[in-house]
Amino acid sequence: MTVTICILTQLRVSFFVDHKRLTQKHMKRSIWLLRLIMLCFAAACFLFAALPFASAEDHPEEGGHELELWTGGGYSVPGGTKDTAVWNVGVRYGWVLTAPHGPGFLSGRFEYAVDAMPLFVTFQRANTAYGAGVFPFALKWIFATRGDAEPYLELNGGTLFTNHEVPTGTSTINFTSSAALGVHILRSHTWTAEVRYMHISNAGLTVPNPGVNTVQVRLGFGKFFKRK
Repeated sequence: MTVTICILTQLRVSFFVDHKRLTQKHMKRSIWLLRLIMLCFAAACFLFAALPFASAEDHPEEGGHELELWTGGGYSVPGGTKDTAVWNVGVRYGWVLTAPHGPGFLSGRFEYAVDAMPLFVTFQRANTAYGAGVFPFALKWIFATRGDAEPYLELNGGTLFTNHEVPTGTSTINFTSSAALGVHILRSHTWTAEVRYMHISNAGLTVPNPGVNTVQVRLGFGKFFKRK
């Protein structure tokens, strides 16, 4: 009886200690995540505060710029590691390089953009990986419509850094490529909605390299403008 009580007491103490450590670990991650979100929000506020030094546009025009704060998330699809979900937050700055070109309904403007992503969260079976990334090129074709909705196609690529291996057992450094179909809703500010297919892999830095393929829904809020 005494031995049983001792064992139960040790198990209870062990559970309490492990639970306390786990709780502290999650609290630290939550605080770190909250700080990153606040940093993103502060950066967005600073950037939008700079817009009074620029003239607003209702539509993307040649020589104009785009500023956008976006967030998106999605789930893994066949062709890579299963049971993986992602969520990310980023800021975009773009340059509208051309006037409308192309025949008929294919006519559009070409935009080049860069994305800074201070928060990329990967939910996988073994753990939750937190990271950040930079996407030095986004090639976007904005179809030139006459209404307030302008659809676009985009190709995008960059590098992702995480605190845990993504997928588990591979690498903490990965490269991404993605394709998106979206639409800009043009008002005094611009609302954006898109569906994005993203491939994540380490390009052979480690073996095996199963990668992660996800389909994401992304929402954005921003502005097209010209510098005064």
